Amino acid sequence: MKVLFLGNSHTFFHDMPELFARFVEKTTGEKPDVVMLAYSGRDLEWHRREYFSLRFNLLYGGYDYCIIQQAAHPYPPVNSTLEIGGEIIDLCHRCGVKPVVYMTWAEKRFPQNQQIMIDTCEKLAAEHSALLAPVGRIWQQIQKNHSEIDLYHRDGEHAGPYGDFLVAATFCKLLTGDVSAAVSGMGFNFIGVRSIDMDKPTVREDTTQIPIELEKDKTDYILAAVRA
Repeated sequence: MKVLFLGNSHTFFHDMPELFARFVEKTTGEKPDVVMLAYSGRDLEWHRREYFSLRFNLLYGGYDYCIIQQAAHPYPPVNSTLEIGGEIIDLCHRCGVKPVVYMTWAEKRFPQNQQIMIDTCEKLAAEHSALLAPVGRIWQQIQKNHSEIDLYHRDGEHAGPYGDFLVAATFCKLLTGDVSAAVSGMGFNFIGVRSIDMDKPTVREDTTQIPIELEKDKTDYILAAVRA
């Protein structure tokens, strides 16, 4: 399996595509190839303007899936999301790549924004025959029923390690049909205890601190929610 992730920081935080790849390996025994076209603060309109880069990747990258993530905070207008997202999905179809709509989550301080994200992503996937990764819907459920599991980074917008555990598990379940219990407790923390400066193009990492052990009871509950 080879997967292209198209999005912004809600895709690359905590090296989520690599975490997904490790989840798939634990589940199937084979680790997929993962590639990102993900840049801070970019929306699908920006990716559409970079058409030739996206086109080249889809035509010649040998991808099985393209995971498509719209900007989240603020969420762009519904009509433009449906239009531009639809164009990108249709390009995936023409290139023989299965498109996946990545449903993100609302800001911690504005939980009321979640429903429009759910409705828009469901409509986009249904109208263009794409797979749907319902991360935002599961996120909403966990926040409602188990608020002690903090899915957010300290900025209240990006995913923290538990949030990206949820994202990676959802993609694994969607694309393989299962997610192994062996992933319980696994996580990445690519910024350690330091604040990330989103204005800088790179972040210095201590690679010994990237893998982290998450609390098993919390990740077990997230896995149960993903499987439901």
